[in-house]
Amino acid sequence: MQPSPFHLGEQAVQSRLGVREQIEPWARQVVVSALPEQHRDFHTALPFVIAAARDAEGRPWATMLAGDNGFISSPDAAHLRINATPSNGDALADSFTAGAELGLLGIELDTRRRNRVNGNVVQRDNGSVLFEVAQAFGNCPQYIHPRALRRVTAHSAPRARRSTTLSRHLIAWVEGADTFFIASGYRGDGDNAAFGMDASHRGGEAGFIKVTTPAQLVFPDYAGNNHFNTIGNLMVDPRAGLLFIDFATGSLLQMSGHTEIDWDSPALAEFPGARRLVYFNVEAIVEIDCAVPLRWEGAQGFMRTLRVIEKRRESEDVTSFVLAARDGGTLASFEPGQHLPIALDVPGQDHSVQRTYSLSGHPTADTYRISVKREKRGLASGYLHDHIETGAFIDAWAPAGDFHADATSQKPLVLISAGVGLTPMVSMLHAFADNGVGRRVWFFHGARDGGHHPLAGEVRALAHGRDDVNAYVTYSAPRPTDELGHGFDAEGRLDANTIKRLIGHLDADFYICGPTGFMATLRDDLAAIGAAAESIHSETFGPLG
Repeated sequence: MQPSPFHLGEQAVQSRLGVREQIEPWARQVVVSALPEQHRDFHTALPFVIAAARDAEGRPWATMLAGDNGFISSPDAAHLRINATPSNGDALADSFTAGAELGLLGIELDTRRRNRVNGNVVQRDNGSVLFEVAQAFGNCPQYIHPRALRRVTAHSAPRARRSTTLSRHLIAWVEGADTFFIASGYRGDGDNAAFGMDASHRGGEAGFIKVTTPAQLVFPDYAGNNHFNTIGNLMVDPRAGLLFIDFATGSLLQMSGHTEIDWDSPALAEFPGARRLVYFNVEAIVEIDCAVPLRWEGAQGFMRTLRVIEKRRESEDVTSFVLAARDGGTLASFEPGQHLPIALDVPGQDHSVQRTYSLSGHPTADTYRISVKREKRGLASGYLHDHIETGAFIDAWAPAGDFHADATSQKPLVLISAGVGLTPMVSMLHAFADNGVGRRVWFFHGARDGGHHPLAGEVRALAHGRDDVNAYVTYSAPRPTDELGHGFDAEGRLDANTIKRLIGHLDADFYICGPTGFMATLRDDLAAIGAAAESIHSETFGPLG
């Protein structure tokens, strides 16, 4: 068996929080040792990248590397060439030497896409770095504030200042931030691709970071993808570096220090939605004015107020909300499979609560529909279910995400879901059931029972009386009132062999959405019985509250 993509610190956190067995098989599928073509295209189109490395004293720092369009190239799937290095005065100005461990985070703030790559510097010359990939994987879009980027032509030379404590100006910067980046790393014994530096994004509402003293700040750690790369690093090496960006001026604030993790103290109650708190003790600070020739417009320019025109309970724990433009105008179009980022003004919260929900409706409708599962202790989902009624207003950004079916393919389309993972699949089913091109569509879904099977009648209606659209549903624990052949087709769980038996072959495009363990098992099993790996696509998202 191939080595785990996680080192002992990450594994320890996963075990402590009860997700170890669930996340390991999934991560073996999505954490790769070379850049897929899609990730190469993503990185080479970026105008900037976040980098994490260590200085000569071993302290971790994060910085931003920026350049002209195409400043990052990919000579092959194992390498990236970055035609930029940290400026003079940057904490990492002298750190990108051959052999240095480097973590990169490619992120598009306007589309909320991101991709993390860890590896080593192979070569540095004439302001250029050749980077070799050890691990690469995509991240879910939670907590990213959309921002539009622009370049500035008149750009002052960077000016750096160093200190060891936060001034009043820097405290205001930190406490007003809604975004920062964190550098962490771990190097154990031997050769392991899971070792090395990591650059990660952190986001929340403005004010989610608190400065406790001029030499300490604290920030919440929210629910994510259960990899626990950053927290796992800090478990075994508590040193970290923080990077704050002034999006209006292109200035950078770098900090390096050591951390302490608060797992379950009463202080967590002061940070709604926090799973843990991280205390950061400042040891060194670098402030760089006008560090990069980039500026970003604020997220509020992308928001639009929507009105709830219908609220409908779909199952015991899922409710749909149909949304129209408050001003009566036309909504932005979306690809079936994309998600809708929303903001909710939850009473008792100092700032709006942001969440992302897959769009479950027809992509050509003049409305949006989200179908939301009530999560245990879920702040946003509970508020939606209990308090948002017809006529209420919800702020939202434009639909986003790159999980959508290839409309140009003529291969059979196989949509596979479990639980609330069916929501983007229903949107895809609507689109492809209506396109009239004769493409065969299969819709597979696994639910616990009839009480936990949302949108069931809608799917049956789309498949009814059609030879080119087929639906197949399994219940893992049907109720006595659930009748086989009426609402579900088999008892048990979906598996790859059943899917192959029903569609007759594996020359198809597969799209999977659901719990991570479900997706990991199906990816493994479909590939094992002959499905092409490049034909298997899955949606990655963290827990929603």
